[in-house]
Amino acid sequence: MTIDAWPDHLLDLGEWDALPEHTGRRCELVEGVLHVAPRPSARHQRLVHLVVSALDAALPPGWCAVAEVEVLVEGGRTPTIRTPDVAVVRTVTADERPRQHPADVLAVVEVLSPGTHRTDRVAKTAEYAEAGIEHYGLLEPGPPVALTTMRLVEGRYEVTGAHRGLARVDLGVETPLDLDALVR
Repeated sequence: MTIDAWPDHLLDLGEWDALPEHTGRRCELVEGVLHVAPRPSARHQRLVHLVVSALDAALPPGWCAVAEVEVLVEGGRTPTIRTPDVAVVRTVTADERPRQHPADVLAVVEVLSPGTHRTDRVAKTAEYAEAGIEHYGLLEPGPPVALTTMRLVEGRYEVTGAHRGLARVDLGVETPLDLDALVR
């Protein structure tokens, strides 16, 4: 798609699915509006990879950690599809389909970066809570690396921890995560 061919209307899921893949950009759909951003930095991508690896190794059977999987936060005529940096999803759905439904997502983690702080702290916090995703984490790349964890309580996220160093993250089971090792 060239700059001249940007959508001039709200997209539905069919139009979203028909868009060409953008390897040099990160795309999300917010209430039918196409949001395009540059790919995250190499450091950001490395942190995401390390978080996925650490979580995946510690999760109980039936769950896996994946990077940048589409999550259909809201369907309907003006859908919202977010692509969290890290998502903990049911292994069976990760293997079967590229887009996850909130019921199959246990947790999401966003790595904060320039240009996303407000979106990650405000918009996505509200959207993931409305969708019913039980756990949400915000990872600040530091140094030092810091992780704020939240759990859904009565439709809103409540902070469950502000972690540095060795974190013990509750994802239904206690999951150890060595934050200092992410930047070594």
